Parts: sequence; C-alpha cells; structure tokens
Amino acid sequence: MNHSDSQTSPSSLWDGSQSIGYEPWREAYPWVGEWLTLRDGRLHYIDGGAPTVASTQLRAPQTILCVHGNPTWSYYFRQVVSRFGRSARVVVPDHLGMGLSDKPSGAVYTYAAHRDRLVHLIDHLDLRSITLVAHDWGGAIGLGAALQRPGRFSRLILLNTGAFPPPYVPWRIAICRWPLLGPFLVRGCNIFARAAIHMAMSQRRLSARDRQGLLYPYDSWAHRIGIWNFVHDIPMHSDQATWRELAQLEVGLQQLRHLPVTLIWGMRDWCFRRECLTRLQQAFPDARTVELADAGHYVLEDAPDEVLHEIAESCRLNEG
Repeated sequence: MNHSDSQTSPSSLWDGSQSIGYEPWREAYPWVGEWLTLRDGRLHYIDGGAPTVASTQLRAPQTILCVHGNPTWSYYFRQVVSRFGRSARVVVPDHLGMGLSDKPSGAVYTYAAHRDRLVHLIDHLDLRSITLVAHDWGGAIGLGAALQRPGRFSRLILLNTGAFPPPYVPWRIAICRWPLLGPFLVRGCNIFARAAIHMAMSQRRLSARDRQGLLYPYDSWAHRIGIWNFVHDIPMHSDQATWRELAQLEVGLQQLRHLPVTLIWGMRDWCFRRECLTRLQQAFPDARTVELADAGHYVLEDAPDEVLHEIAESCRLNEG
C-alpha cells in the first residue's frame, strides 16, 4: 500500500463500513474507531472496550485515557483496552499525524499543538474521573492536558516518559535530527519506527503480527510526517518554544501532587533512563514506583502482564 496524497491516511480504509482486507494485526485490534474532526484533520480514537458496543452505551464511572508517544499509536495500548474495556471507559487517541489519524502536510506538529488537541478531545467527550496512562511523549502531552483540565483527572500512571526539557538526547535519536540525513532516514527509510520495534525491547521479541501492527500506519513518506515532527520537535536549547513549554510543565507538576501517581519503569530503557525516573520521583515525591529490571522502553510490550497488573492495582479494576 502506498499513498501519494498526504491528506489520506490508513484510517480512510477503515471507517466501520468497509473492509481493509485481512490484516493479522486486526486480531489484536478489532475495534472500530471514531473520529473527531479538527481544523487540521480528523483525530482517530478508540472509545470503549467491546468492539460491538457503541461508545454511547459505555459510561463506566472510571475513564482510562491512554496517550501514546513516538513512533507508536493506539495499537500500543491494545491490551489495556482488551483487559479493562468492560470495567472502565477506555479512550485511546492517535495524535494527528500518527496511527489512523489524518496526516496532513500543513498541520502544526509541536508538543503544544498535540497537547491542545488532546484537551479538545477531553472536552468533546466530556471525560471525567480520568486515569491517565501515558508513555514516551504521551507523558508530557497528557500531563500538559491535566494541568489545563485538573478537575477532570483522578490518577496518573506514567510509563517510561518525561515531563521536562530533555536532560540528554541519545545519539541514536540525535542522528535522526541531522539535516538532510534525518528526513531521509525517518521519512524515507522509516528507520525510526523500524528500529524501535527491536531496540525498544529487552526481554521479549515482538511477534510478526505486532511488528506489523505497530508499523502499519507508517507505510510511506507522507504517512511518516508525525514521526519526523516528533523527532524534530525535541528541543535542544532553552530559547526554543517546546523547551519553554516543557520547562513550564515541570514547574506545574506540583499542582498535580494531590493525585495518586504510579511510575512503572522498564529499567533497560536507553532513552528514558533512570535519571528521567528520578526526576519524576522528585516531581511526585509520594509516587509509587514499580521498577521492572529486565524491561525496555516499550515496557507495555516487554512486560505486559506486570504492567497490566499494576494498572489494575492502581485503578482497583478487575482484569478481564
């Protein structure tokens, strides 16, 4: 599959009324998504758990809002939806430019823009009693949204993430930012997403089905615009807008200290290393920390049973 129109995304092939043909990853991701139309394009999201039940019929008292990072998408949280979708309202958006959301060439793909679109979705769906489950860039995006809508959040569960200007940039990511070479590697060769399915794991190997699922939306130069812009938006200097936004976010985290916080960390993560965990522990001194010694950056893929159990414990939910 190769699309030339940058406004088109794989989501246009799956709108609940037409088939995209047999795709093995659909076995693990059977939900028919919904879309929020924004000025820049359609934002895809899952709302609910059971694939045959309309979201309007699912109004559990607790909402789990899962926010992904780069280069993943809502597929990363498929096991959260499967495990808890009948005991909670589980909402999992794809950032614009990512997953099954539209990937317009002219959209703004900064941290602040992603945060504001998430706030729009929260307001649109009138989400309340939110447990935030966030990974990678999703931590900063989700926490930024929580600061804008603090009354709607009740709990924070953070997985290998950050909410501050980057204290370092690993060379494996820095090389993807180089002029000319960076776009060629990230958008031309899909090296960022392809490398992640191997380098973000430690104790397990992803199945062929799940490798296909994680890579599915990123099948062309046009469809990798979100991946590239996340990499490009990593701030390197204090005079950059995203650096200032992340610095303000870190200061603002004290306003969320009254919430129960669980930090679940794959300790073999070469990207969000222990110092990132330590910095979040300083921001949330009462947080409960779960260190998974042998798990890597894709902690929910590398140690799914442990992570799902901790989410159930934190939310007091039945598993299954």
